[in-house]
Amino acid sequence: MPIYHRLGNIPQKRHTQFRKPDGTLYHEQVFGTIGFDGMSSLLYHLHPPTQVKEILSSVNVSPSIALEKNLRSLKLIGFNVKPEDDYLESRKALLVNGDVHVGVAAPGKVKMDYFYKNADADEMIFIHKGNGILTTLLGSIEFEPGDYLIVPRGMIYQIEFETDENRIFYAESFHPIYTPKRYRNWFGQLLEHSPFCERDYKLPHDLKTYDEQGEFIMKIKKQNTLHTLVYGSHPFDVVGWDGYNYPYGFSIHNFEPITGRVHQPPPVHQTFETKAFVICSFVPRLYDYHPQAIPAPYNHSNIDSDEVLYYVDGDFMSRNDIDQGHISLHPAGIPHGPHPGAYERSIGKKSTEELAVMIDTFRPLMVTEEALKIDDGNYYQSWIKK
Repeated sequence: MPIYHRLGNIPQKRHTQFRKPDGTLYHEQVFGTIGFDGMSSLLYHLHPPTQVKEILSSVNVSPSIALEKNLRSLKLIGFNVKPEDDYLESRKALLVNGDVHVGVAAPGKVKMDYFYKNADADEMIFIHKGNGILTTLLGSIEFEPGDYLIVPRGMIYQIEFETDENRIFYAESFHPIYTPKRYRNWFGQLLEHSPFCERDYKLPHDLKTYDEQGEFIMKIKKQNTLHTLVYGSHPFDVVGWDGYNYPYGFSIHNFEPITGRVHQPPPVHQTFETKAFVICSFVPRLYDYHPQAIPAPYNHSNIDSDEVLYYVDGDFMSRNDIDQGHISLHPAGIPHGPHPGAYERSIGKKSTEELAVMIDTFRPLMVTEEALKIDDGNYYQSWIKK
């Protein structure tokens, strides 16, 4: 996240004495990535952030793989995942590989009575339905439908929904999540041709500092194991911080689409990238304006990428029988394209109101048992004209 940000009180010079009103020292922490070479922030705690009093349990939460090698296109009915009160238990990994776990969740309104840290992965949490607040040790971010929440690995957070019906689409990335390089200049500023700019980001604010000691439950996910620990002080005891490594939000509704005279390829919709996959936003936009344009996408072969599309809203013009919360998987190795009739009926259309999130991975995805529970069973045959 190449924007400098700061909240609270910090010393004038880093790595120097910073004292509390009673004369004792605050406890500085470097919160960084890639061995001091990636994004980092400097945090100042009331208490040492190292106080682990007890390790209560360690539970294997590895996704159960149903199809390790898959060449079948799938349509998963995401809203068939039943709501669960607990935030972590509600998350169901559907499509996974060594780079990313993609899934959905229907978390309840119940407030988390623990703190959570993903020690392995950056998290992209797309809010399809629901309002609430993401609270972290670096401040808070209010969210609403259409928001992407990007939570860096190692970030301690709680998420609270204020609404009863909540749906999220998420990706746990084992590589850092960035904005696309082609949108940025050599030192990180978003360029004029970028479909969004720094003004569009939701940055953390309202830093609250808790001076509490006792027993605080922390759940940490590492190597597909969920460890439950007891911390000796409240994790949100930061009095100030500055840097570049922090959570942020971005609304899909602030993505400004790039259009052309003829059909534009999927990279024009790109919103985030990693070394192993990209995330794209399909938003309401004008169709191609060449007099002979065919707005529906051409057939294309996924030779190097598995394509996952999460359908959010509107009529996705290249598909038949698609509804909110549906997830399509088009695996690498076989071509896909418009459904029967979609190619022709798109001609003459001037615009679309479709809204969707796409993840293209550069390595094949495995299909979990949770995914097969919500698979419609015959999507791969849906290109046969009847």
